[in-house]
This record gives sequence, structure tokens and C-alpha cells, in this order.
Amino acid sequence: MRIDGVFSGGGIKALSLIGAVEAAEHRGLCFERVAGTSAGALMAALVKAGYKADEMKSIIDTLDFKKFLDTSKVPIPFMNWLKLYWKLGLFKGDYLENWVATLLANRGIVTFADIPYGSLKIIASDITRGRLIVLPDDLEEYGLLPERFPIARAVRMSCSLPYFFYPIKLFNRVGQKSYIVDGGVLSNFPMWLFQRKDRVPIRPVLGFQLSSYINDHIPTHQVKNAVQLFKALFETMMQAHDNRYIDTHDARDIIFMPVKHVSVIDFQLSAEAKNELYQFGYDRAEHFLQSWIAGKTYPHPAFKNRA
Repeated sequence: MRIDGVFSGGGIKALSLIGAVEAAEHRGLCFERVAGTSAGALMAALVKAGYKADEMKSIIDTLDFKKFLDTSKVPIPFMNWLKLYWKLGLFKGDYLENWVATLLANRGIVTFADIPYGSLKIIASDITRGRLIVLPDDLEEYGLLPERFPIARAVRMSCSLPYFFYPIKLFNRVGQKSYIVDGGVLSNFPMWLFQRKDRVPIRPVLGFQLSSYINDHIPTHQVKNAVQLFKALFETMMQAHDNRYIDTHDARDIIFMPVKHVSVIDFQLSAEAKNELYQFGYDRAEHFLQSWIAGKTYPHPAFKNRA
């Protein structure tokens, strides 16, 4: 069955998305269009590039996540605070972008022109203009040609956690500078991207959400110092806003994977912890898909005569 997929952000928790995608593959689901925010944008890009879940798992199993924390080689702790002040982030994000670019290039993909039009949507946040941007759609507003824009760059923009990674600078047609940061600031789970006004989709839309449904219990955060405040900020950013707008109808098409024991910025996971996240995503998706697939009949009758 051909479907559209939407992947939420969640930092390192996104390892559960790989397990969920493998469950979908085992059920014969094939992604036509994909969208995502932050780590979900990375997932969407790799899925669109043709990577299967077992390939992604092999890549992650050998990856040292600490390499993403690329910083200047100045052995003076105080310099980190100066960098945060002047660069607006602790880590450059170059390693992340280059890593994604290499993975995509291995499949012959560099820019949005290398994939079918409209098949990949990535969310980022323009904090200068105070608006959400959809990539590649909104790039023309910054004087950029969407089809020539590197997908790895778009993924990096969507993954640029405020204060953590350097924001990306874009300039509009009149030369005004904008700072682009993590899409999760404004929409961590863009399920709305593939929704039609008449709510009758051409094909099923399946959401992969790394948090609980709004009606479920959401744990509180202990905030007693700056580090805990930082973690609580991003946990809230990843969980709160989009869930408020998920109604009962939408929830029927969403696999909820509430990973509660791992922080979004826990880059020192053991191999065992990685496998637990992966298996958790697989189990949640497999349980959900047993009944979800049985209830889907597509193409919808309203679209039988449409291309």
C-alpha cells in the first residue's frame, strides 16, 4: 500500500522511528510523500532517498553521536560561553550536514531536483521574522531556487536546536538577514502538511509521533538548574504544541511512541539503549498497524477518476 508519512522531531529519541519504519515495511507499506521536523526531517530525507530501516539501523549502530558536537578546538571553557553569545550556539552543525550529504550522495541525491517534486517537505523556523517555513516551498522568499537547494542543508536547518547548534543565516530579496533554527520551535509534528481541506486524502497519511497523545499523562520535568531547564525546554518544545491540535480523527492515523527514559540531547547512548529505542518503535508500530491497515481502502472512491 502506498502511503504518505509524517515524522516528528525528538532528537536522539528518533531511533524509535527506524524501528517503526521497519514495522511499516514488513506490512508492505511504501512511502510516496514524506515530511518531517528536526530528527524527523532527517528520517524523511533518508526514507525518500531509498534507505530501508535495516540499512539505517546499521548506519546508526556504527555512528558516534558525539561527533555531531563539533566545536572549535580552543581548550578554554570560557570560550564556549563567548561562542554562545556571538555565534548563538555551542556546536557548528557542519558534521551533521556533511554526514547527511554523504548518505544522500550515496543514493545519487544532492538537491531537491533529484527527487520527485513535492515528495519531501521539511519544517524549519525563521525566528527573525517569527514564522514557520516549509522547505523547499518557501525558499523563493529568500531568493533561492528550491530545486537547487541541497537537501542536507535543509535537514541541518530543521535540526538546528536553539543554543545547541549554530542557526543558519538566510537573506531575503532585499538583503534582510534571517536566522533559521529547529522546526520544532513552531511545529514539531507537521501532520497538517498533507491534509486536504475536504479531509479526503488521495492515499493514507500515517504519522510517527515521538510523544504521547494529548489525553495521555505527560510527565512533569524537574527544573533545579540551568542544564535541567535546557532539557525541559526542548522536551516541552518537542511534545506540546502540535498535540494540542490533534483531534480524535487525526489520532487514528498516528503511531504514538512516548519515549520517556531518554533525553532529546542524550548523545552518549549505549548500544543496548539504542536497540531498546529501536525495538520500542517497532513494537508500537506493529501493534498499531495490525488494525490500521485493515481499515484502509485506497484509493478513496472520491479519487477513482483522478490521476
